[in-house]
Amino acid sequence: MTPDSIVFGAAGFIGRSLVAELLRRNRVVAAALRGSGDRLTSWLGEQRVDTTRLTIVAADVTVPGLGLEGRDDLEGVRDVHNTAARFAFGLSAAEARSVNVTGALNMADWAATRQGLRRLVHISGYRVSGGPADYRRDGAYEASKREGDAAVRARAREIGLPLTIVNPSTVIGTGQFIGLSSMVHDLWRGRLPVLPGGPDVFLPIVDVGYFTRFMAAVPEYDETEGKAYWVLDDETPNLPGLVRLVAAHLGVRAPRGSVPVGVVRRLPRALTGTDPETLSFLSGDRYETAPALAFAERAGLRMPPVGQVLGNWVDGLVGAGFGAKVPPRGPYGFQDVAGSRTWVTGERENPGYVLLHGLPLDADSWAAVSESLDAPVLAADLPGLGRSSPARPLSDWTAALLEPVRTRPVLVGHSFGCGPVLRHALRNPGKVSAVVLVAPAFLQPPAGWFPRSAAAVPVLRRMPGTRLAERLGVPAGAIGDLRRPGAARRVVEAMRAAYAARSELRQVLGQVRVPVTIVTGSADPLVAGRPDVVIRGAGHYPQLTHPQELARSLREAAGRARPEPSRSALG
Repeated sequence: MTPDSIVFGAAGFIGRSLVAELLRRNRVVAAALRGSGDRLTSWLGEQRVDTTRLTIVAADVTVPGLGLEGRDDLEGVRDVHNTAARFAFGLSAAEARSVNVTGALNMADWAATRQGLRRLVHISGYRVSGGPADYRRDGAYEASKREGDAAVRARAREIGLPLTIVNPSTVIGTGQFIGLSSMVHDLWRGRLPVLPGGPDVFLPIVDVGYFTRFMAAVPEYDETEGKAYWVLDDETPNLPGLVRLVAAHLGVRAPRGSVPVGVVRRLPRALTGTDPETLSFLSGDRYETAPALAFAERAGLRMPPVGQVLGNWVDGLVGAGFGAKVPPRGPYGFQDVAGSRTWVTGERENPGYVLLHGLPLDADSWAAVSESLDAPVLAADLPGLGRSSPARPLSDWTAALLEPVRTRPVLVGHSFGCGPVLRHALRNPGKVSAVVLVAPAFLQPPAGWFPRSAAAVPVLRRMPGTRLAERLGVPAGAIGDLRRPGAARRVVEAMRAAYAARSELRQVLGQVRVPVTIVTGSADPLVAGRPDVVIRGAGHYPQLTHPQELARSLREAAGRARPEPSRSALG
């Protein structure tokens, strides 16, 4: 099949989403990029996009001809989409211009050689209307986008090129880790005591899905030729309101004050933590969005609510550790549970297993086990731990977490997580098919070196995660972020609470009326009771070191669980 559309910069955040949208519209697409294209095809596979109409094309926009000489298979291209850009702060002028100016012109010249060209759709910057490019004032990225915008318009007029320019604001969505995400990261880590800029700063956003649908529709309408569209969500609150929305979603405190941009410019970067180039985006400017909204109406496009877009994006940032790790599989994100902004992963209504973690871990510690289980899993960060905000009491939180559950799952607790599992099973035996206690702390000797005093809080906060993981004998990266405000303190408090509840939980264990299986590692013995399963070679964290063996034990426990009551038994 001969491509009818080509996307330059197809491996980028916007480019890959546009490729996906065009393929969903049954277009035959060439994805032009540098490299093999494996990352793009892998991402499209994760999105369940049919790639049978996709061709990967190696291209270099920085050279005339784009390195596409002799590609007869591209003669039928009629729509050219330019999503290629160098988007980073701290670039030199030469680095930024090579793609954002020279590359854009090379692409325009190549597009003009297509005999059946319908449209060149070029992504420009949304702050391109403030006069000529000034590399010293604006920084290389913004200045190059401004220069590139003027250059492409001029070239189109010169050679009669059918051009449409789209000027998006901050495009957000899963996988976007630069720009505004750095402010969200600072907020998450408690490093945003005040906001740069005043209360009138307008930093608009637009959802990547909406934006790529807009781009894909543009060439299909003749009236868009020669037009430029500002594509952004006018309902975006001013920056203080936007940050309050994000803070509420995260369950953290929002900054209460702001510092004028002029003051921030004069302060040392080491003090403010703010890249000077980002300050040019902090203004109260508004944009003429009526033409874009009118076209969207004609094309049947609806912009999703700004709160929903922000929430989904923030969940993606946190789930991926702001780009540092692979996010969980399946649904995940923050939900309200008994007054806690709780991080929940997996199946909320029909799980076969509910997994509650121990210290100092989070729900991600169950990832390898979950992949080997035979039924859907629900896992969550306990309140005040991992990514969840505090809630009291813990029993109310557990009941609220499980309130939507319609199945009778196997409840699994690890170490500290055994407490809420046992207490819930005691109060709700008809809603639980079985209980599995993994390395139950209340049946083991007090944790040797792990601290339970307030004096240990600064030690934990300063200790690198890799060193703590090594001390615990678990893989690097398994430890939650203890440098967030209050995180280390809450872990120590949870340790103290677990130690104080040892006698109570031993009594509860004898009162529970559902099948209970106790699993330990051979290097992590009990001092009270006897384990039902011993995993050879495992220590206190078998879900991290021996996930296959632990998953087998959970499946076996589920198999031994009593069946659902029949209708006749219920009368």
